[in-house]
Amino acid sequence: MNPYTSSGSVATMTANVSGNDNLNDLGDGPRQPGDPERYPVGAVTRRLLGYVRPHRISFVASFVSAAASVILQLYTPILVGEGIDLIVAAGQVDFGALLPLVTKLAIVVVGAAAFQWLQGYCVNRLSYETVRDMRVEASDKLSRMPLSFIDSHAHGDLMSRVVNDVDQVGDGLLQGFTQLFTGVITIVGTLAFMLSINLTMTLVVVLVTPLSIFAAGAIAKLSNKSFTAQQRIQGQLGGHIEEYVGEQKLVDAFAYGSNAQASFDALNAELYTAGERAQFMGSLSNPGTRFINNIIYAVVAVIGCVGVITGVPAALTVGGVQIFLSYANQYTKPFNEVTNVITQIQTAYASARRMFALLDAREQEPDASDAIELAAPQGEVAFEHVDFSYVSDRKLLQDICIEAKPGMRFALVGPTGCGKTTLINLLLRFYDIDAGRIAVDGRSSREYTRASLRRAFGMVLQDTWLFEGTVADNIAYGCPDATREQVIEAAKRAHAHKFIVQLPQGYDTVIGEDGGTFSQGQKQLLCIARVMLTDPAILLLDEATSSIDTRTELQVQAAFDELMAGRTSFVVAHRLSTIRNADCILVMRDGEIIERGTHDELLAADGFYADLYRSQFAQ
Repeated sequence: MNPYTSSGSVATMTANVSGNDNLNDLGDGPRQPGDPERYPVGAVTRRLLGYVRPHRISFVASFVSAAASVILQLYTPILVGEGIDLIVAAGQVDFGALLPLVTKLAIVVVGAAAFQWLQGYCVNRLSYETVRDMRVEASDKLSRMPLSFIDSHAHGDLMSRVVNDVDQVGDGLLQGFTQLFTGVITIVGTLAFMLSINLTMTLVVVLVTPLSIFAAGAIAKLSNKSFTAQQRIQGQLGGHIEEYVGEQKLVDAFAYGSNAQASFDALNAELYTAGERAQFMGSLSNPGTRFINNIIYAVVAVIGCVGVITGVPAALTVGGVQIFLSYANQYTKPFNEVTNVITQIQTAYASARRMFALLDAREQEPDASDAIELAAPQGEVAFEHVDFSYVSDRKLLQDICIEAKPGMRFALVGPTGCGKTTLINLLLRFYDIDAGRIAVDGRSSREYTRASLRRAFGMVLQDTWLFEGTVADNIAYGCPDATREQVIEAAKRAHAHKFIVQLPQGYDTVIGEDGGTFSQGQKQLLCIARVMLTDPAILLLDEATSSIDTRTELQVQAAFDELMAGRTSFVVAHRLSTIRNADCILVMRDGEIIERGTHDELLAADGFYADLYRSQFAQ
């Protein structure tokens, strides 16, 4: 397992396509409470309301605005009905009473519109502030996750949860709160106004309305699983795209394009099927409830007209019938609106479950409550009978014992997969050991805070990492307060200054993600300059010069020799010519240190190291 790869492997992606959405399942047993499937609607709703609570002012303002807007809208039919009753017949219009009524109606309509705008503003602000908080929490959560978690999940899927799923939650909140506020107030207000006018006609409207509620609830239950599957597959598709875009050169080099396209087509087809099913189920709700609501409207119209003519079941005027027809529409309108956005709400809940599964995933073990800062590190490092494995049933490092005094240079050599890079991971506490002890300056590394421990190390890896920004920003990544002169000096020591000044804007040249068009060797030199600028107490060099030509390697090696003077250093190398001057060479095989000594001592022992050396320099 290589913890420094930029994306999940093709094998990992293939495994993810199978549908495993369990963020907590790292091979430790049964599924944990963070599984998306274990978040019922009630729990998701309560948790979303927890994010709303800090923004209660916007919430209250939204509620008050919605109440004022709805009340004014409900008062409008009464004014219209009264106006109709003032128009008796041709030439029999009471203009003296009608004109003030029209003025009052205009004021009510304008007021309702103003409060509706204010409600929309408050709801938008509430939604966007809530989404901002969720995204900040998700980003902070990822920074606290162990490297094993990041290694075992497709990076594209994690990014989809933080970006796409949070956006979906925001859209759902926006629609949901708008419909919730106006819907509840409209239903309660309409009932109150209708009861104040005529009890019998109110009962007619209320008794037939549950048909609409039943239809909406049944369709929502059927479509929930479809929307959950849609969001899961969308995350997998994001991971697939991120992997192949990030490794496009490798895909082209192995002529894997057709296979990659086939994998994409399979996932895309699966997403199409799930999306089509979800959209179909969601689209049933609106026409279904509208059909029932139209039946309600017709029933009210017929009964009202009978009442006008016969006085049974209720004596009504023509204006009164108009009032109840308006209220019948307004009373059922909330059900129509909720079902109209039910697709978006279902998607938001599915996204929220995925988001909460990420937020509830197990974090790395926190620093001890009494952890101390590693100040002024001296560079003394010791491995004391250390055992470690990435997977519990497959042993890797066994009984590792190393004692490095300040200023010593250690080299780690051995075949691929023997555990050299893993030792560096353990020094930085990217992973915690299974048994034994790692000490820095005489104290267990667990006694220090992770941040202070890692600041004591400078690391250059075989796999380079550069971000989108200027060359100077990339070099100063570990030391953001460095002056331009210090940045240039570090670049000169790393022999990167010459090619940097030839760039269009020199140190201010903006480079793309992962170095853009820079050669692998140039990217390596920038990473070397970065660690030289931090001036660490302990150096970790994992094949740091593997991508550099021989002449430049000699120059950089001289710079490293200067940098390593007086500093403890651990150098992982396959080119044995670069480690001849090491104070101690550790030869590893199958997770164990099988030989140790200086270059001359190991050659004289004529063991495994001697065989490696002769294999590289055989004539």
